[in-house]
Amino acid sequence: MKLLIIGAGDVGFQLTKRLSADHDITLIEHDPQKAKRASEQLDAFVLEGHGGSYSLLRKAGIDTADIVAAMTNNDELNILICQMARRAGSANTIARVRNHEYTLPDCLIPQDELADLIIHPEKETAAAVMRLIRQSAATDVIDLVDGKLQLIGVRLDDSSPILRIPLRELGQRFNHRNIRIVTIHRRDRSIIPRGDDILAAGDQVFFLCKPQHQSEVISFTGKVKTDINNIMILGGGLVGQFIARDIGKDIHVKIVESNEDKASEIADLLPRSLIIHGDGTDIDLLAVEGLMDMDAFISVTGSDETNIISTLVARHLRVPRTIALVNTVEYMPVTTTIGMDAVVSKQLLTVNAVQRYIRQHQIASIASMPGVDAQVIEFIAKEKSKITRKPLREIGFPPQALAGAIVHDGRAEIISGDTHIQPGDKVAVFMLPQALRKVEKLFK
Repeated sequence: MKLLIIGAGDVGFQLTKRLSADHDITLIEHDPQKAKRASEQLDAFVLEGHGGSYSLLRKAGIDTADIVAAMTNNDELNILICQMARRAGSANTIARVRNHEYTLPDCLIPQDELADLIIHPEKETAAAVMRLIRQSAATDVIDLVDGKLQLIGVRLDDSSPILRIPLRELGQRFNHRNIRIVTIHRRDRSIIPRGDDILAAGDQVFFLCKPQHQSEVISFTGKVKTDINNIMILGGGLVGQFIARDIGKDIHVKIVESNEDKASEIADLLPRSLIIHGDGTDIDLLAVEGLMDMDAFISVTGSDETNIISTLVARHLRVPRTIALVNTVEYMPVTTTIGMDAVVSKQLLTVNAVQRYIRQHQIASIASMPGVDAQVIEFIAKEKSKITRKPLREIGFPPQALAGAIVHDGRAEIISGDTHIQPGDKVAVFMLPQALRKVEKLFK
């Protein structure tokens, strides 16, 4: 597939990095330093220049591209690029848009006329935070196959009842066909589990289940769900505003914002929330404003360092639930090591959303877990593919991969060794990157 990506910032760079192994990618970037970095580090044809220049877009192949993804920091430029791409004959267009007014139902121009897919990074991030608030014992909550399944990440404590027991024995003891362990993240490495593996304290374990079995997963690990009634949000930007709007009426919200003008502005926009003008790095201020009485602390400022440090302080003060926005991809692997509770990445969430759309023709969906090497990819079984010939236990699946769930005739089920995959079935596969080629061959 031929892709044209405009913008080599954090999102465009990560998107190109993820997709370059399987697709022919041309990348346009206006900033010389970013263009140089992309040219040196990515397997893509990089052009330096303004993304709104039609002559440059034509040189990049806009008229023959299967997908044009406008990922710059300028909403209007992204929409303009998508409009030009449509007129030039591109098959599909994707625009990264931060101004939520473009996505409102009463917008003068409907979304489907702006681009085939509109991605709003702040809304994606706020939605991820809300999932973590609703499931307060989890480090991650990721929807799969249109919400029919969920991936629940849980970090195990010393007192967890499932420690030091081989997974095969755990499966026999609990005998729950609707819950399956699909990935283990231990220190700095990811493990696709096998029957002989044993869980240890500090492991971040990812469970696949149906949404109605969330509470059973939490009980299974020995965790206790915290009732969230009081929340403090550090940062009054769009992410913080969306979270405050989505939170129920019975939850009390305090927002700490360092910019006085913005604090006054959001006080008018969010009458149900208490807006505090102050420096979020001032621990005394947070303490005076009742940080230790909070059920949850969410740091979503524009500074990764502020978000990391403030959530670590909140955890030290025994706030039950802490969530941090961390956008520097290089920081993600160390967040679990330094004891952070739950982390979201605006860049990775945006890349996941774009990547799901780009790969929907041969792969139904794809998701990444922050700070974890393993990926979950939802393949569609083809007619006469090897995966459909025998029950799964006889297929010879790669050791770095695990088939977790199947969607057959619209119904989602957890896979067992006796499962016989049929053509047209969607299969959620959990794998390390090195197993991708082998798994793809099974589904061809």
